[in-house]
Amino acid sequence: MFKKLKEDVEVVFDQDPAARTYLEVVLTYSGLHAIWAHRMAHWLFKRKYYFVARVISQASRFFTGIEIHPGAKIGRRFFIDHGMGVVIGETCEIGDNVTVFQGVTLGGTGKEKGKRHPTVKDNVLISTGAKVLGSITIGENSKIGAGSVVLKDVPPNSTVVGVPGRVVIQDGVRLRKDLNHTDLPDPISDRCRDIEVEIQRLKRELEEARNERSSTHANTNI
Repeated sequence: MFKKLKEDVEVVFDQDPAARTYLEVVLTYSGLHAIWAHRMAHWLFKRKYYFVARVISQASRFFTGIEIHPGAKIGRRFFIDHGMGVVIGETCEIGDNVTVFQGVTLGGTGKEKGKRHPTVKDNVLISTGAKVLGSITIGENSKIGAGSVVLKDVPPNSTVVGVPGRVVIQDGVRLRKDLNHTDLPDPISDRCRDIEVEIQRLKRELEEARNERSSTHANTNI
């Protein structure tokens, strides 16, 4: 237990250049407090002290702004940066050396039973505001871009961006060569453009039909 607690502190220094002293990290990092509270709650949850475990998790949520269900399984060296608004569901499984930022949700998609939350493998980074929903798997060494909504499995060594999330880099190969941080995939915008093109085509066909009808009517009168 003490080894895990020490690792939880050390990973803060590895991931956050703003961390200065052990005392500062132990006393002021809400992500660290949430992880420690979860380890205690999870220990009780496994021993079927469900009510006490939930009380601890909700107290932690009140003080840190981070909600981790006591049933969630979290590996070693888990780091929550800033942390406000992070939600981790009951059947979520998180591997080792995983980093998440504020506003991240690892949640379900409805009222389904059983395994209904994501499995996050080792060395994954999930950026600010990303939503990973359902019983899906995020492969090792993958990165989820800020604001992405991930609804399908992500292969190992991948980078995902967009709504819904799309793999844009896999095994170091860029799948969209024109991608940059100002031109992320936007399926909704793409669909709106397709609809606009279709509307313009229908307008042209309607106008041509009207002109043809007018011409036919004029010839008939002659």
